[in-house]
Amino acid sequence: MKLHVSVPGSRNAITGYGEGYVLVNGQRHESSVIVLPDRVLPWDATGFDALSPEHFSSLKELRAEILLLGTGPRQRFPDPRLTAPLAAAGVGVEVMDLKAACRTFNILAAEERKVAAALLFR
Repeated sequence: MKLHVSVPGSRNAITGYGEGYVLVNGQRHESSVIVLPDRVLPWDATGFDALSPEHFSSLKELRAEILLLGTGPRQRFPDPRLTAPLAAAGVGVEVMDLKAACRTFNILAAEERKVAAALLFR
């Protein structure tokens, strides 16, 4: 699916997604990725079942106000012990499927919020 969004300036926008990929400003990403309004970072999480405390501690360093965790084709909730350090640091964590995380990222980025989307494909 292609998305059309108006994002101020040179901010990132998720411009499409499908089975096993997302497009950020038209560039295709086929492995776990972290999307921020000003940059895109690889994420070494290979899938939902492989999530560890280290994956979430690296997300804390992004200094986002809101973290969108896209858990692949369906919504799955990580163990609360994994997300507790983010909550303790004042980071709101929203868990949703990949498609919903992509759409929500665009809305929050357009509002110039400090948002990060950590996207998993499986």
